[in-house]
Amino acid sequence: MKPQNFIFIGRSGCGKGTQVERLTSYLRQIDPTREVFCLQTGAEFRQFIQGDTYTQQLSKKVYMAGELQPEFLAVWMWAHILIEKFKGNEHLITDGSPRKLHEAGTLDSIFTFYGREKPFLIFINSSREESSRRLEGRKRLDDGTADIKKRMDWYDTEVAPTLAFYRNNTNYIFLEINGDQSPDAVWQEIKSKLSL
Repeated sequence: MKPQNFIFIGRSGCGKGTQVERLTSYLRQIDPTREVFCLQTGAEFRQFIQGDTYTQQLSKKVYMAGELQPEFLAVWMWAHILIEKFKGNEHLITDGSPRKLHEAGTLDSIFTFYGREKPFLIFINSSREESSRRLEGRKRLDDGTADIKKRMDWYDTEVAPTLAFYRNNTNYIFLEINGDQSPDAVWQEIKSKLSL
């Protein structure tokens, strides 16, 4: 099996992280000799904002307000990790990026640069109501009611054009998954639609 590429997109609370974990385990099971390189932008940001540099403190204010991080910082968050740690022969999974259209273009250039063909775009399509309910239940630091509403709002305005970029792009395999199902049912749908 040659190295595969996966991009997970969906609302906050749709279960991307859970499905990334399941896909990672599945890839290790079916291709045990190959590593899985996973970029989880949200986790990277949560670690980043613990620092005390000027940029980190500004980023923390954005995070705590439930706003979308600036594109340059979002791109840096995963680009520097790829540059420093990616060996080139791993399966590659991105979780939580891209969110904006310009980020999608940048990520597209990365696949071209590394010679990676036909990434799977896994769109976990969860309703605003279901995603909000899940976020309220997990009670993370940035999961207050006002913060959740802001994230649902910017998802509708910023991520929708990004989805259109992938949905109509023949360089990607676009998979739309019903995110309102149980996590087990979501995984079964993902697995059934992947041609691995």
